[in-house]
Amino acid sequence: MTTFATLHPVLQALIATIVTWGVTALGASMIFGFRTLNQKVLDGMLGFAAGVMIAASFWSLLAPAIEMSEGGPLPKWIPAALGFAAGGVFLRILDRLIPHLHLGFPKSEAEGPHTHLHKTTLLILAITLHNIPEGLAIGVAFGALANGGDAITLAGAVALALGIGIQNFPEGFAVAAPLKREGMSTGKCIWYGQLSAVVEPIAAVIGAAAVIVMQPILPYALAFAAGAMIFVVVEEVVPESQRAGHTDIATASAMLGFLVMMTLDVALG
Repeated sequence: MTTFATLHPVLQALIATIVTWGVTALGASMIFGFRTLNQKVLDGMLGFAAGVMIAASFWSLLAPAIEMSEGGPLPKWIPAALGFAAGGVFLRILDRLIPHLHLGFPKSEAEGPHTHLHKTTLLILAITLHNIPEGLAIGVAFGALANGGDAITLAGAVALALGIGIQNFPEGFAVAAPLKREGMSTGKCIWYGQLSAVVEPIAAVIGAAAVIVMQPILPYALAFAAGAMIFVVVEEVVPESQRAGHTDIATASAMLGFLVMMTLDVALG
């Protein structure tokens, strides 16, 4: 009998990110029950997402990358450092090339190339950009199961996917709610809310396949995903959560998110 544990790592990564995509859609569908969202709650959700991503970057990605580099030709911190820096540079390049608008910001503060795209499209592009490193992280974690030794376990990869899924729930609502305030129909709000996460399965399959085919890049790839996620947290999620002035709520929620992800990873991984 085929079980999840016996599936190929690429297929595991695909299934895991389809689930996280579904959780995003579920979060977006909450717009049915709540036409508007208190800004304090939204900032708390964003802070929680930031905490999850920070914890996942270390516990699920950087720490295994360092462990895998033990006994290699280079000092064990070098692959992690190079991969981490490359992930940040990669996201910075995407940040410059893709027009987008962060949640809660006026259209005049859109980033990337000048464009006449609608504000709604720019918001969706921002969250899509945010979801690329999340999908990549899950894909690399599951791909590492093929040849990553004891540094990555199936439970650890599942914990990472679970943590990202948890923070995708408020993310889906965080996309749908501003669109509702713009006057968009409920159906379209849900559609665009879930659409922002469609990139996760794509990035996951690419990440898993890459580390399986090119095993020597594994520690670099894990750190790359961590660097990309930290870039998103510092450049996008934290400023969005603090913009309305609810800094205590956002900070406490970030601490809670970190604690939840750390607990998941240590307990399950």
